[in-house]
Amino acid sequence: MRFVIITGMSGAGKTQALRHFEDLGYFCMDNLPPALIPKFAELCSQSAGKVNKVAVVMDIRGGEWFDNFSEALLYLKCNNYRYEILFLEADEQTLIRRYKEVRRQHPLASDGNILQGIAAERDKLRQLRERADWIIDTTSLTPHQLRAELQVRFGSDNARENLVIRVVSFGFKHGLPLDADLVFDARFLPNPHYIPDLQPHPGTTPEVSAYVLQWPAAKEFLKRLLDLIEWLIPLYIQEGKTHLVVAIGCTGGRHRSVVIAEQLGASLLEQHRVLIEHRDVAIGGR
Repeated sequence: MRFVIITGMSGAGKTQALRHFEDLGYFCMDNLPPALIPKFAELCSQSAGKVNKVAVVMDIRGGEWFDNFSEALLYLKCNNYRYEILFLEADEQTLIRRYKEVRRQHPLASDGNILQGIAAERDKLRQLRERADWIIDTTSLTPHQLRAELQVRFGSDNARENLVIRVVSFGFKHGLPLDADLVFDARFLPNPHYIPDLQPHPGTTPEVSAYVLQWPAAKEFLKRLLDLIEWLIPLYIQEGKTHLVVAIGCTGGRHRSVVIAEQLGASLLEQHRVLIEHRDVAIGGR
């Protein structure tokens, strides 16, 4: 189990980093008191492999609980839990600007003096920073650049493993999937709806699938579609995309789009993490 502890300066991007870890497939927890680390690590290790990547944020929002940090780390070490500390920081000017932008008070600036609060926090975190395995200065990083930094350090060795492709069939008469990244129209294919023996059956059945796939246009469509998506995938990964939704539509979402989605999903599944969903297959239509 990979156990990453995210900490560092308030305003340095810990919450943003946690979102990126979630996109990388980590089980994430924000503002976990150090005293709960041992129990949390134990629960994760007992998940029978379901939880093998964990990221938790711990910072001075925990108040007095934060002082138990060393004890929690000692427990992890003594019980052979592998952990890594990621420390995020930024310069004073950047932290002040970020706090002013969001109009929030620094947790250690009770009198409203942000600069003094930053100095106090930096001093409080000095020893923890020295123990960090990774230190990232976010002063000049955009959220996209931070994502890229985390991908390199904490993503899978095979970047393709971090991308989940969801192939969705749908009916145009019921509306487009709102979260679709790519939409393709299969209504040019002959419609099984007009074949009496096939009309009652969805595109997941062998007889409907065989009917749709017998046409050369269907085979060529699938080939070109697969080539396009395989060409796009590395470009999406390069941009830090972790979810790709490919929508295939026909009129009612019951026959043609279902067949194409099934075939496309099966082909992509050979090298990628794929989910296949038939949104409108139970609704029916022509």
